[in-house]
Amino acid sequence: MKWALKRDQKTEEQIEKLVKELTLDEKISMIHGAGLFQTGAVERLGIPPLKCSDGPMGVRNEFHNEKWVPSGNNDDYVTYLPSNSALASSWNTKLAWKAGYVLGEEARGRGKDVILAPGINLKRDPLCGRNFEYMSEDPKLAAALAVPFIKGVQENDVAACVKHFACNVQETDRLMVDTIVDDRTLYEIYLPAFKAAVQEGGSYSLMGAYNRINGTHCCENKQLLDGILREEWGYDGTVISDWGAVHKMKEAAEVTMDVEMSVYPDFDDYKLANPLKEAIEKGEVPESVVDSKVRNILRMMFRLKMIGKQQSTRKAGSYNDPVHREITLRTAEESMILLKNESGKLPLERKKIRKLAVIGQNAAKVHSDGGGSAEIKALYEICPLMGIKAYLGGNTEVIYAPGYYVPEKPKTFDTNWQEKSLEEQEEEKAAQREKEKLLIHEQNVRLFEEALRAAKEADEVIFVGGLNHDFDSEGLDRADMKLPYEQDMLIEELLKVRKDVIITLIGGSPVEMPWRHHAETILWSYYAGMETGNAFAEILFGEVNPSGKLAETFPARYEDCVTAKNGQSGIQGSISLSERFYFGYRYFDKERIAPAFCFGHGLSYTQFAYSNLSLKQEKDGTGALKVSFSIKNTGKKAGAEVVQLYVAPIAPKVERPAKELKSFAKVKLQPGKSEKITLTLTHQDFAYFDSDKHDFTVNSGDYEILVGTSSEDIRLKGLYTL
Repeated sequence: MKWALKRDQKTEEQIEKLVKELTLDEKISMIHGAGLFQTGAVERLGIPPLKCSDGPMGVRNEFHNEKWVPSGNNDDYVTYLPSNSALASSWNTKLAWKAGYVLGEEARGRGKDVILAPGINLKRDPLCGRNFEYMSEDPKLAAALAVPFIKGVQENDVAACVKHFACNVQETDRLMVDTIVDDRTLYEIYLPAFKAAVQEGGSYSLMGAYNRINGTHCCENKQLLDGILREEWGYDGTVISDWGAVHKMKEAAEVTMDVEMSVYPDFDDYKLANPLKEAIEKGEVPESVVDSKVRNILRMMFRLKMIGKQQSTRKAGSYNDPVHREITLRTAEESMILLKNESGKLPLERKKIRKLAVIGQNAAKVHSDGGGSAEIKALYEICPLMGIKAYLGGNTEVIYAPGYYVPEKPKTFDTNWQEKSLEEQEEEKAAQREKEKLLIHEQNVRLFEEALRAAKEADEVIFVGGLNHDFDSEGLDRADMKLPYEQDMLIEELLKVRKDVIITLIGGSPVEMPWRHHAETILWSYYAGMETGNAFAEILFGEVNPSGKLAETFPARYEDCVTAKNGQSGIQGSISLSERFYFGYRYFDKERIAPAFCFGHGLSYTQFAYSNLSLKQEKDGTGALKVSFSIKNTGKKAGAEVVQLYVAPIAPKVERPAKELKSFAKVKLQPGKSEKITLTLTHQDFAYFDSDKHDFTVNSGDYEILVGTSSEDIRLKGLYTL
């Protein structure tokens, strides 16, 4: 399947005409930053600057053009959307389109041409600081959600910029780290979501990553950009570098990377600015390479109706629309994952609670203003404590206890993190962490006592802990998978006092839960946007039936992860993806290691029964396999179930994972109602990448078709012979 957007011949003729009219200086101005978030304009030919903005969770605040200082106006507050991890946990492709639409409409409403989202790198290691920006550990799920998200964004005449291409799996040494990966792993695991983004989603732009792949930086990588992206996939959109990802002028000029951006205001000194111009004038680099870049930029501008006769029809967009908040709330509701509910404690009955203790810093904390380039100037953010109190009203006394100490880190613009993030600060960070540990322990003595006293006096107790953007952030990886601020100690003490404490956690990546066997109720939420608190309350009190499912495996401990076993995580210089396709649930299956909570897991307040599996091969020559089955809501509440279809090769001719997700659907059912579901598997769903042939290959043989409610809870099995 080639590039999804057809070229218009008249547009191509206009592009060629403009390229011929542009001077070298004008062309150079178009291919590098002339501001921190925009390129140069060519006013005499009606070519505007290309205006970009972060990010995946909403349109970032305005900065001065030449320094990382906010403009200071009050006109850039926006809708704070759930993170990509939260969206992926909904497993709802229709909701992904709506979330993308909101982001695109707000970006256009703020006058942007390119929104730097979505992030679709796979979650290889739970310690990666930017995992909260990404969707899943599984390429099929990431692709299935990225495609509608991109289409939703671009419905508003704004380009999605899919990132970070490719194999961006850690933040440690992020500018220079070399990701060593074999072709089969690259094509089967790390590239499919990007391929779907450009060929099915039709993404107008794509962002080159910071890291190197097999020795060469992504933004200078001929195999990645010229060979795979342009030639194999037929991509004719715009490739934009990550901010500061270009290192060598000649190499970046001679690959089809079109726009160089960086974090520094020396715009004329960028590699694709004066240094490139001088090289062209000396005959060291042909001017034709600049022409190719300009063509790709102009083609995107025409598609966005930025230039040409269609300018008057370009959508205006809007931001902070009430409809956007409704979609944000619904996404938050569907993203939250009920991990345990052993005693049926949830949902709570509000009328039976006279005194409620809410314990934990994350109950009262807002998260929109952190995380690096994902930070948002939110119109508002409802924290869990506010959501609970607003829901319960005045008849229930709500006692809040912080529970544990979180050192405050006041924001300053004297030294901007964006520039410092490109520098090494590991020793400085390590020393700071040691100081904080001592301070935290001293403060926690008093806070623990206060929390335990509140727990003893209340009718019900809700703990709200987890991570924050001191840990989930661009520019750094987590040191371990443990809860910070001595939270595990507090939770264990709370469970001794009240075994029915409802444990709720907010974060961007899995955490160890050494107390999980003692806890009866655990609810997990990723950073779920401005309506987090309302969604939280609705789920806790049964107004909404939880339907989120894990889009990544939650290991019992970090030592169980393959990245811990092979020592290829968070290290300087070079990391080898020696585990190949065995990470996430693929690794846990292979090694028969029980995770704390498996991929695809998530409970409901109702139950679902699966039956009547049928496998039928189409006779239309496509070889498609129709997998049909029935699902019934056997409980007393309306609810939604994510049905998951895995393919497991039996006695494969080459090494394969034990099973792989190949399709899914989200089904909403009233109590007692049933529905027949049909999912389609194509030949590609049985394929593996043959490195010798440099193509996907399907082997004949037997395959088990598995249908279930998670990767471990398989309800139906069938045998298919290909």
